[in-house]
Amino acid sequence: MQALSLIPILHRGEERISLPCRHDAALNTIVKKLAGAKWSNTHKSWHLPLSEKSYYALCTALKASATIDNRQLKAYLQKRKQATGTSTVAQSTGLAKATPATAARKLSKENLAALAKFVQQLKLKAYSPSTIRTYRNEFMQLLQLLKNKNVEGLTPDDIRRYMVYAMEKEHIKENTAHSRLNALKFYFEQVLGREKFFWDIPRPKKPLILPKLLNEDELRRLFNALSNKKHKAMLFTAYSAGLRVSEIVNLKLRDVDSRRMQIFVERAKGKKDRYVNLSPVLLDILRSYLTNYRPRPKVYLFESEQTLSAYPPRTVQQIFSQARHKAGISKEVGIHSLRHSFATHLLDKGTDIRYIKELLGHFDIRTTERYLHVSKRQLVNIISPLDDLMKGGEVDW
Repeated sequence: MQALSLIPILHRGEERISLPCRHDAALNTIVKKLAGAKWSNTHKSWHLPLSEKSYYALCTALKASATIDNRQLKAYLQKRKQATGTSTVAQSTGLAKATPATAARKLSKENLAALAKFVQQLKLKAYSPSTIRTYRNEFMQLLQLLKNKNVEGLTPDDIRRYMVYAMEKEHIKENTAHSRLNALKFYFEQVLGREKFFWDIPRPKKPLILPKLLNEDELRRLFNALSNKKHKAMLFTAYSAGLRVSEIVNLKLRDVDSRRMQIFVERAKGKKDRYVNLSPVLLDILRSYLTNYRPRPKVYLFESEQTLSAYPPRTVQQIFSQARHKAGISKEVGIHSLRHSFATHLLDKGTDIRYIKELLGHFDIRTTERYLHVSKRQLVNIISPLDDLMKGGEVDW
């Protein structure tokens, strides 16, 4: 039985598992059938995504054909663990979730330790993976700039100067400035335990950005541009219930309650469960999709055929983007516009904004009130003074 070494590589900016089995036709036939497998002329080998799922799929596929040597892979992941502060996902292999860590490895020893404590504290506080990723990236911007200077020694005045630098030199936007300040505030106050470290550092005023939405004609064109029943059902679900893309992909079959005509949205943004209405039309669409689509999903409502797990949010975003272009919709909108359209169209039809707040899962009514600015329900009753002026017939055009 052939011994096969798993070698970590960085291919086009992505961490991959390389398998140098170039001259073994039998192994090549097995490997190239694995999800995500690609051939690299540069490395002269097959390679797969550096992930726990790919690793176990590979081990299972080659169990009868080769012995796996993962020592180089484990050594690499141990170094990456120190750089990223991430814990091991699979204790038996040392295989952790892939996170690019090239920049982190260039930090000083002290700042690398500070980064590890920072991520550890975020996890102990049970922050969501997306928030941890955002905070870590924002904290990293400061650590990279500091080079060998210890971050623990910074004062509020240092942070003030840094934020001015970030806005003037890096040209970060107001929302990014808020995220960066939140990350730094967490480090100095939650990790180092400094009280009121940021009380005198002003925050830039955020711009009022109105939600972008599609009108009913554009929605019809969008849905008609799709031929794949699963893809169509995804976008119908997003619009019908006002769901975020992360909520769509995480819906399970058990979450659709046809008796109570509700959809259960579990641990959505802010770890908040909620129920949304199940439209009778959507129920018919989902029943048709589940009856006719093959392979039929087993756990998730919209299941990936390759992995038999939840769809990646990025894939659903791409489905929306392709449908938008095919429908000839020129507006620069993403799949989140379906959620915005849902809320605004409910307002147009006279639904109380407090109910819409609950359906959307907003914590603060002010977040929902943004839709008042784009709803046409009240605007259509306002007559422009130009209309009154022209009625008299005394002004020519």
